[in-house]
Amino acid sequence: MEKPRELNSKNEKFGEWYLQILEKAELMDDRYNVKGFYIVRPWLMNIIDKVYKIWEDELNKKGHKKVSFPTVIPIENFEKEKEHVEGFSPEVFWITEGGDTKFERKIALRPTSETAFYSIYPLWIRSHEDLPLKLYQSCSVFRYETKATKPLLRAREFIWIEAHNAYSNKEEALNQIKEDMNITTKVSEKLGIPFLFFKRPEWDKFTGAVFSFASDTILPDKKRLQYSTSHYLGQNFSKPFDIKFSDEDEKEKFVYQTCYGPGISRMIASIISLHSDDFGLILPFYLAPVQIVIVPILKKGREKEILEYCEKIKEKLKGYEVKIDNRDKGVGSKFYDWELKGVPVRFDIGGNETDKKEVCLFRRDKREKSFIKLEEITENIKIIEKEIEENLKKTASKNFETAMSETETTEELKEKVKEGFVKIPFCSRATDGENCAEKIKDICEIAGTLYPEENPPENKKCIVCGKEAKVWVYACRSY
Repeated sequence: MEKPRELNSKNEKFGEWYLQILEKAELMDDRYNVKGFYIVRPWLMNIIDKVYKIWEDELNKKGHKKVSFPTVIPIENFEKEKEHVEGFSPEVFWITEGGDTKFERKIALRPTSETAFYSIYPLWIRSHEDLPLKLYQSCSVFRYETKATKPLLRAREFIWIEAHNAYSNKEEALNQIKEDMNITTKVSEKLGIPFLFFKRPEWDKFTGAVFSFASDTILPDKKRLQYSTSHYLGQNFSKPFDIKFSDEDEKEKFVYQTCYGPGISRMIASIISLHSDDFGLILPFYLAPVQIVIVPILKKGREKEILEYCEKIKEKLKGYEVKIDNRDKGVGSKFYDWELKGVPVRFDIGGNETDKKEVCLFRRDKREKSFIKLEEITENIKIIEKEIEENLKKTASKNFETAMSETETTEELKEKVKEGFVKIPFCSRATDGENCAEKIKDICEIAGTLYPEENPPENKKCIVCGKEAKVWVYACRSY
């Protein structure tokens, strides 16, 4: 089958390809008449639900409990943590009236929920026996994005999970950061998303945090996409929100806190971008709304016989999501539709297959056909299911490895940063580093230092100011 004319080349024109695949595979609709807000269609919603479940299952295993907080946050909550409100105010959607009544105090559509959760935590945390408190919610958040918006990648409403945790001491809180990283690693490996963990530089940490970590991947256009963050908050929120507990000696102490935000929207964008090709989506079995599609190729006079054979095949595949496509539509059009939607396996069943008691199997990831005997279907599908998952991971990892380079000159940096992450010697991740980062902002951004941290550079100069380099940082272009 020829490449669909509606799709540009993924590697040559990624931005156009990405928007086309969202439309043609009926994943999203961008025709909603409010800028930066998009409609998720049933096929993608099914995939999103599966991704949510993978994340939530991991959180639940680690003792997190799911809650649901209001979508609105009063302005006085924001104002309790000065740095936080200053950081988020430019991005907030404010509600100023309800019906004909103008509010005396503005109400925000949540851009993030620290100030919602932490306004209630003093009511729930009184004793050391109430700790640790590990809560999360799966929800939408709203940010007045002023840059060019793009579905899933940069929108004014996006979906995520946010976990908000409280502990009696710093050590337990820091261990939570490690647990967040372990969860991110496990889920990312399951979904086949290669990434690097970075400790964000001081000037790019979450507003209100002591320090921040993030997981970043590289999309086919060689730009960085951040899809999860974990922040150590220390007591920066517990003190203004008065979140205290009585310890075993009945002394009152402020809790230590962390927050964790896996971005479901951006994870979905990564899955689409990294695993698909010029023919459409490619999905592993565990994410596909339809895992196997059976396409009857009917011959005059044998329609009933072929359809009955298709039903027999379906019966042997109990436990899988199987669909028989008996629409009144051309076979070529059916092939096109299911390739575009990324169904992992297709069975083409005509008179020959019916006579020989076999199936013609098409693998979406390799776009290859093979023939399998009916009695061997179940065994072979189990093998193919695992092979597709491993193939997608292997391909994504291989592409990710090609997006890594290193340089010690700004001239080389200008070119190498077009191909992904560039490791460079840098003076500092703090104030001095911010000045240097500002000087090269037209070329790149500084993602941060790798975590676990690499050995510091020896006898190297900062790529910008020429002072002694104290850290290795990674430069990139970003969404």
